Amino acid sequence: MAVLGGILLGAVDFALQKLLGYPWANLANSAAVWAVAAFALGYRVRGGVLRAAVAAIVLLVVAVPVYYVTATVWQDDNLANAWAPTALLWMFFGVLAGAVFGPAGVWARLAGWRGAVGLALPGAVLFTEAVRLARRGEAATAVLEAVLGIVVIAAAGRTWRKRAIGLAVAVPLALLGFVGYQVGGFA
Repeated sequence: MAVLGGILLGAVDFALQKLLGYPWANLANSAAVWAVAAFALGYRVRGGVLRAAVAAIVLLVVAVPVYYVTATVWQDDNLANAWAPTALLWMFFGVLAGAVFGPAGVWARLAGWRGAVGLALPGAVLFTEAVRLARRGEAATAVLEAVLGIVVIAAAGRTWRKRAIGLAVAVPLALLGFVGYQVGGFA
């Protein structure tokens, strides 16, 4: 399932960028949306956090070269882009994101603090990226990502109480994420 999901994620991401206009094309190519895909896979996977982490890592790592292969087929890009340093860096980020967001999907089904953090993480990453985009003047995409953050928390939360707690926890996590963007030079 993770390999097929990675193939779909990489190919559909590139296709949507080409087929959709602004701001939807930007949303399709959002790193935060890829992290949410890893969360969704982890949420669906049964068998614990290790299995969810591995599945999410496979999803994201496979998606990267498929994205570049799709670009080769679609617009005759150089196939070497699929293993270029930029692609390898994105695969490395896929390992990191998969290791965090896959288990978060499992945690989101639990009670207690892990459930709150797990449910909050996909919204937080979307809120963080929304702030970064708003600062860069991409307000329309920022609004879409913020709304998507709320929708993901609402969809994954099983009760209104869990949804409210998830949203409340997402805000400080998003601030932490934004500080991380700043420190990492991505803002």
